Amino acid sequence: MINGRPLDDYFPTQSLQNMVTLPLQLTATRSAYDIDVNANGGGLTGQVGAVRLGISRALIAENPEFRGVLKPHGLLTRDSRAKERKKSGQPGARKRFQFSKR
Repeated sequence: MINGRPLDDYFPTQSLQNMVTLPLQLTATRSAYDIDVNANGGGLTGQVGAVRLGISRALIAENPEFRGVLKPHGLLTRDSRAKERKKSGQPGARKRFQFSKR
């Protein structure tokens, strides 16, 4: 359950669902746990990454031997990308106002 809704309902595409359940598939514990997640902020893809990281960390807290299975797949690090801030004197983070020579 994610935000009180089933996985299939919250993440509509099969690829997003597979990304969320990857830690459970790698550790062969898909049917061993009932997971209830609260996710907010970001978009669907960002929430997929957050849910996947949370599931991975919970599995390691339950059984530290899963670390060797999950770490090579990059499931224990968060995506550090964030929106770049708007700079003063510019219309956006990187865009510049149009240059006029004359």
